[in-house]
Amino acid sequence: MDVAARIMQRAEELGRLLERERLVLATAESCTAGGIAYAVTQVPGSSQWFDRGYVTYSNDAKRQMLGVTPQYLRDYGAVSEPVARAMAMGALSQGAAQVAVAVTGIAGPGGATAVKPVGTVCLAWAIRRDGHKPQVLPWVRTAQRRFDGDRASVRAQSIVAALEGLIEVVERHPDV
Repeated sequence: MDVAARIMQRAEELGRLLERERLVLATAESCTAGGIAYAVTQVPGSSQWFDRGYVTYSNDAKRQMLGVTPQYLRDYGAVSEPVARAMAMGALSQGAAQVAVAVTGIAGPGGATAVKPVGTVCLAWAIRRDGHKPQVLPWVRTAQRRFDGDRASVRAQSIVAALEGLIEVVERHPDV
């Protein structure tokens, strides 16, 4: 199965799960530039379970739109699990979503360092616990992956990983 078909298959599966569980999704994307939001909104009926997507390509956008602290960006860098986690938490802090995914990475061809080569992608998946009570923090899982290929391939693999992680989170309902 080619990657485009795999993305669509995962988006449809996620949509069925979110609808069944009556959960709403938000996305916070950097290197995928809205690709996750685009994929899930290709699914008919997605307006029932998709609230919003943030494309926060710059550090300023991450700070302004998602509340990522300058200290995280300075201490960990934009491509890091702590920043991905903060992005997911920021996406949940707005709107009606109970589930969020965040992706930040280096799709290439530039932007790499010795420590973070092209293909380094950090993801975070978050789900609210106990409804929308502000005193109860969401459950969050993060991961760092390394994908091979050109810019388009890294982005596509990142979208697949984000969708597969969302499916797992929604199926498991950790601490919800």
